[in-house]
Amino acid sequence: MAKGKQQDAWVFFGEVLKERREAAGLTQEELGGLVFVSGGYIGLFEQGIRKPQLDVAKRIDEVLQTGGIFERTWRKLINKSPYASYFSEVAELEAVATKLCEFAPGVVQGLMQTASYASALTIAANPFATDEYVAEKVTSRLSRAEILTNTTRPEYWAILHEHVLLTPVGGPAVMAEQLDHVAALVRSRAAVVTVLPRSVGAHAYMTGTLKLMEFADQPPTAYTETEFSGTLLDDPAVVKQAQRAYDLLRVATLSPEASLDLIKSAAEDYRRCARTT
Repeated sequence: MAKGKQQDAWVFFGEVLKERREAAGLTQEELGGLVFVSGGYIGLFEQGIRKPQLDVAKRIDEVLQTGGIFERTWRKLINKSPYASYFSEVAELEAVATKLCEFAPGVVQGLMQTASYASALTIAANPFATDEYVAEKVTSRLSRAEILTNTTRPEYWAILHEHVLLTPVGGPAVMAEQLDHVAALVRSRAAVVTVLPRSVGAHAYMTGTLKLMEFADQPPTAYTETEFSGTLLDDPAVVKQAQRAYDLLRVATLSPEASLDLIKSAAEDYRRCARTT
């Protein structure tokens, strides 16, 4: 489903939700209280701006006694997304965020990945995958990255652990191209990238990935991910904790200038290695 058509479908989802809520004689705040989200989020669902998580859709069905219509619609729309079900809403939110902050301890973040690097990661995780499957995953990842070159691009801040620079994903030539691409994003001022050096040792976010998102017309959110699942966090107190962890990471990184020098140096090392193999 094209992105525009999928968004239209979520708007329709919201219109049906509003119709059923009003028919039940509930305000947005009252329904929100019954399904454990704020009334403001119910309003965002009804406008098609935000998409409820599956457990919220199920609770809405229970409260409004709809016979499972919202769960079925949710599953139908998510299944048409090129992303894993737990990431589909995150991809939609990225596209409308005004600011993105990311940390991934083991890989270059998806928004900065080249096709060759993304392909190597996909094949490593799916060694029996078809070429078509790999191409679909890579294409969807590169499509997401277009937000960094749009005229309405968000502020994009990324922290790379030094381990990422030293792990030869796809081999020396692929890594040289990947790190050149990160450096180019920095030089074009599409991103601010800093490196967390290995010498720091223990740091504020030792497991999984962390993404913080800010918006013009809705509360900030945080997203955490492990290898097989992800969690979108809306609770203001939890988002504040995630922001604090990111702030602690950021103060432990090298300066942007020193980070860029390290990235360029690593790229050149890989380039020399590629020429000798």
